[in-house]
Amino acid sequence: MKYSLAIFDMDGTILNTLDDMTDSLNVILEKYGFPLHTVEEVRFMVGNGIPKLIERALPDGKNTADYDKILADFIAYYEEHCAIKTAPYAGVVDCIKKLRAAGLKIAVNTNKVEAAAVSLCNDYFPGLFDIISGSRPGMPPKPAPDGIYEILARAQMDGKSQGQKAVFIGDSDVDMQTGMNAGLDVIGVDWGFRGKEFLRNHGADVIMITADELGTYLTA
Repeated sequence: MKYSLAIFDMDGTILNTLDDMTDSLNVILEKYGFPLHTVEEVRFMVGNGIPKLIERALPDGKNTADYDKILADFIAYYEEHCAIKTAPYAGVVDCIKKLRAAGLKIAVNTNKVEAAAVSLCNDYFPGLFDIISGSRPGMPPKPAPDGIYEILARAQMDGKSQGQKAVFIGDSDVDMQTGMNAGLDVIGVDWGFRGKEFLRNHGADVIMITADELGTYLTA
């Protein structure tokens, strides 16, 4: 096999979290009297971490007087409401099981708060992920490669040598840049928040249309 470690993005790649993020965002925006956003608007606000999501959602961005409080309120609310409408994308669970059966290690690198990421993996992918790296104090958000470096260190792999090669899989320009910043091969997935044309325009040379196709590609 070409790879020994598959590192997945979370939002838009293994889980469709868009509805829960939009609902949580709008609860907090309404609380503070700001305009609400549609799912399609939020689709293009996510990807760079929660602080950037809140900045993009507010008319005056980080210049908003209550920005820090709004950010904290969103994090607290979303952690309690992150698994209401969220669900794995079609075929993803079977894909990951296929990779594990073939001997690959499986990891998640996400800009989602790590506690929420761990909770979601426990809920929807129990026992399927070896390593989870999420947002926490001191961890730069993607596209910084620090989360990938952490995963490689914990997996005791360099990500590039024979028998240690890793691949990063995601649905956004941020994901493609993250993988490339870490020096890894990258794979875009068409089923996520952006789609194949967007991914192709942002550096993805390999794009998978279905999770079954991804599983076959990675175990060939």
